[in-house]
This record gives sequence, structure tokens and C-alpha cells, in this order.
Amino acid sequence: MDKPKGFGFPRPSDAAAAPTDGEALPEPELLGDDAELDLSADEAAARVEETLTALDSELIGLASVKRRVREIASLLQVDRARHQFGLTASRPTLHMSFTGGPGTGKTTVALRMATILHALGYIRAPRVHTVTRDDLVGQFIGHTAPKTKEAIARAAGGVLFIDEAYYLFRPENERDYGQEVIEILLTEMENERGDLVVIFAGYPDRMATFFSANPGLSSRVPHHLEFDDFTHEELVQIADLMVASENFRFDEQAREVFSEYLTLRMQRPRFSNARSVRNAIERCRLRQARRLVGLHRPLGKQDLVTLTAEDVYGSSLFAGNQS
Repeated sequence: MDKPKGFGFPRPSDAAAAPTDGEALPEPELLGDDAELDLSADEAAARVEETLTALDSELIGLASVKRRVREIASLLQVDRARHQFGLTASRPTLHMSFTGGPGTGKTTVALRMATILHALGYIRAPRVHTVTRDDLVGQFIGHTAPKTKEAIARAAGGVLFIDEAYYLFRPENERDYGQEVIEILLTEMENERGDLVVIFAGYPDRMATFFSANPGLSSRVPHHLEFDDFTHEELVQIADLMVASENFRFDEQAREVFSEYLTLRMQRPRFSNARSVRNAIERCRLRQARRLVGLHRPLGKQDLVTLTAEDVYGSSLFAGNQS
């Protein structure tokens, strides 16, 4: 994936997101009118269920998002089954909007969605190409269209993930080239529905303004997934998973102190959900390393894997400063 952004737990990779053989499944054979089809026996369905299970294990909370992902997956499985019986219908429109704060798992879900779409034959590769305004908007006349079309070409056959998409629309600047990007996207989203899925992502309030100001764009995006901020309890669970994934552990007191840290940190500006949790754990590891080196004695395995209350209390947040 290009330019990964977002917390993602564990950090998703192209290898993890793609089917093991890297190839789309062959088109299923046409069935007769009297035939019956077991959806669960379909190899594509097995891949989808594996991906959905992985999503459940990777992401704490986000029940409504997981439910919508399953609904979309079910729609596509049924559409695939109808195709096997020769029942024609228009191809589902799969462009999406992911709204939520930073660190709420939007990028991780985009990766998993690409895997599902590929397994069911709706895109050619389980690939997500992530872009922002800077990747699409040019600095002078004639520069924007080539940049935008290059990004679309790189995403062709997969998913184009536009992060902070609302920055494409700047009504206060009549000469801004972002509107040109939107016009190109409108055309490509309609003409390339069989070869490109576009996901727009950003903060909820700004995305609402973005779509209301661009009704043509809004009409082409039928799937809206809302990523809620994590609760304190969910963030503590995320911290436990992140620590374990790196072969560390909190001792009992450290976990209590980290929970206290999160209570304080959530009240401060620029809190970024799981991304802030990951950053806090990285700083705990730095303080642990400094503590261990300062012991000036041989270290055992338990020394190396254990994060203590001292490692957490070292945060300047406990001194009343922002961390």
C-alpha cells in the first residue's frame, strides 16, 4: 500500500491484505434454474470470511463499521450468486466514505475492504493507493489533471483512498485547482466503475460539508461508514494488544498507571485515539530503555519485556504538561 496512514493493529501489510496466491478467483460456472448454491462452500466466501474474522481480531470496538463491512460483503456475495444463475443486474456502486477522527482504523478497514472486493472479483488487485490533496492538486494551470490521472492510474484495478478529502474543496479560493480534481473524479468514478473503487476519508463535520457542496459526488457514494472515537476501556484493550504484539508486557501497576495516563491524555488537545496510544507506548519503550541501561547490571528476559509504572510515570503529562 502506498503511504500508509492510520493506526492499524496489527500494522497491515500488502502481504497480509492479499490472498496467498495473489490471483483473483476464476469466474464461476453458470448454473441451471433448478440448481442450488451453497454460499458458504464458495472459495471466495471462505476468503471473505477469513478477512472479516481478521478484521474482528485486529480492531477493538467499531461494531457499526464491522456490521456495515459485513453487509457490503453479503451484498457482493449475493450479487456473485445471482450472476452464477444468469440473473443480470447493474453492477453495485462501491465507492465509499469513511468518516471519523484520527487513529480510528479507517486505513485498516480500507485494506481489508480491498481484500474482500478482490476475492469476490470486483477489483483486479487487493491494492490500496493512498493520496492526499498534495498528490492530486497541481501548483499551476495544466498541472492538476496529469497529477490526478496519474494517481487514478496507479490505483486502477484497486482502491483509491483519498485521505482528508475535504481539502480538495476550498470555496474561499475561486482559483483553487481542487475543483478540477473533483470534476475528474466524477468522470472516472462513473466511467471506471468496473476497475476502480474510490474511498473518501476525513473528519465527520468537514466531510458532511464536502459532500453537501458537491452533490454530484455525493450521489456516486452510496456507502458511508462512520468510525466512532474509542472509549477509554477500548483504548486500554488496544494498548494491551499493541504491547503484546511487540513482545512487551505491562506489569500490574504499569497497566493501572497507563489507564490513568489515557484518562488525562484524552482530555488534552490533538488526541488521536489508537495513534496516540501507539505513540505513548513508543515513549514508554524509550523510558524503559533508558532505565535498563542505567541499571548497570546483567539483564534477564523479564527485564527486557516488562514495562513498569516508572516507565509510564515518566511522561510529562503527569507533571501537568502536555505529552
